[in-house]
Amino acid sequence: MQYKFMAPDEIRQAISDNTPVVISIGNLEYHSGHLPVGTDGLIIEGCLKRLEQRHPEVILLPAFYYGTSSFAVAGPEYGSLSVDSMTVCRFAEELFTNLLQTGFKNIHGFVYHQSENFMQGMPLDLAFRFAGRRAIFAEEERKKGRGWWGDSAMKDYYDAPENNIFNHIMIHALTDEKIEEEFSSDHAGIVETSAMMELYPETVHLEKHISSDWFAGSSLQSSAEFGRRYVSAIVDNMEKVLFFK
Repeated sequence: MQYKFMAPDEIRQAISDNTPVVISIGNLEYHSGHLPVGTDGLIIEGCLKRLEQRHPEVILLPAFYYGTSSFAVAGPEYGSLSVDSMTVCRFAEELFTNLLQTGFKNIHGFVYHQSENFMQGMPLDLAFRFAGRRAIFAEEERKKGRGWWGDSAMKDYYDAPENNIFNHIMIHALTDEKIEEEFSSDHAGIVETSAMMELYPETVHLEKHISSDWFAGSSLQSSAEFGRRYVSAIVDNMEKVLFFK
């Protein structure tokens, strides 16, 4: 269910049901000559649409594409856009604050950019993760005042994990270790190209492959069947994260 189409009564019911609300966190970055610049976000969106087929109740926020891509792969003359991570963080904090004040307590974001070092973090995912923590702390202080965590009402806090406020906003890599072991994410190579063949075949133009882009060399081995298996694994992981905790 797309948030932008929801009426107020549907929103209140979703909050009552603790339905997951999800944002796709992408960017606009050069993906060699054969893929569109929105590839990272498009793959997330495409997988979320497949998840929605299994769980029509999931709430999909409008996708975010103006992320911190950096110009590590190519400069802006090749179509890459990169918004400073602190600017992204300020936007994300305001978004999360609004969602918390609306009443949502099951907020998630999926990132598919520079996620090979997700445990330590990269600028885009760190911006959203930091924003989520800032929003949570600020909202608790707004509602309960300073000293809220030290109050005696919090003494059983760690005995009730379902009440853990830090689970109200969670940012996830699109893939987990198991998926990475089998597929090993790349940049415009066989994995991303195959995923796009499965999700958006009209956007893939292998005849525009650029041989000097070393990172995209494996793209010529791509297939929709490989992409189908990869996308299915991602959607299974999304389902596990959001519904089978």
